[in-house]
Amino acid sequence: MLPLDELLLAYANGWFPMADDDRRIRWYSPDPRGILPLDRFHVPRRLARTIRQRRFEIRVDTAFREVIEACARDREDGTWISREIVETYVALHERGFAHSVEAWQDGRLAGGLYGVALLGAFFGESMFHCVRDASKVALVALVERLRERGYRLLDVQWLTDHLEQFGAIEIPRTEYLRRLGDALQVECRFA
Repeated sequence: MLPLDELLLAYANGWFPMADDDRRIRWYSPDPRGILPLDRFHVPRRLARTIRQRRFEIRVDTAFREVIEACARDREDGTWISREIVETYVALHERGFAHSVEAWQDGRLAGGLYGVALLGAFFGESMFHCVRDASKVALVALVERLRERGYRLLDVQWLTDHLEQFGAIEIPRTEYLRRLGDALQVECRFA
C-alpha cells in the first residue's frame, strides 16, 4: 500500500499515482491538466431527460470498494488501477478522504465514480458503468454535491472527449497549481 500521508501530500502538490503495465506505481502531473469548471458544467439534453426520469438512485460512499474494483475491470486498454492502488484508496476512503458516488438501479450497482476530496478540491480518479448513462448520472450528482458544499476545483487529470461534453477544459500546469492552491485554502466537507 502507498503511504497515505505521502499520497495526500502528492495530491496537494498536483501529483497522482497510476500503475504501469508492470504494476509499478508511477507519479503524474500532466501539463496541460484537465479540469471540469464547476461553474461551467454542462448537462447534455438527453442526459437531463434521463435524470428527470429518475432511472437511477444516487448513493454516496455505500459501495466504495465495489466501485473502485468495477473501475479496474471496466478499462478496455488494461488498467492503471492495480491491487496496490485499490487497497490504498480503500484505506484512504476509511480515513474519510476517498469517496464514491454511485448510481443504483433495481438494487444493483449500475455505475459510479470515485475520487479524493482534499479541502476545497476534488480529484476525480475513475468511473465505470454497467448500464448506459449510469456513470454520467453519478458525475452530475458529484458536481451538484461539490457545488452545494463550496468546492472550488474538480480535477479530471486529462481531457477526454467524454468529459469535454460536460465542459471539461485543459489548463497549463502553472494555472492548475494556482487554482489548486486556492482550493486548498477552503475548508469543505464531502460527507
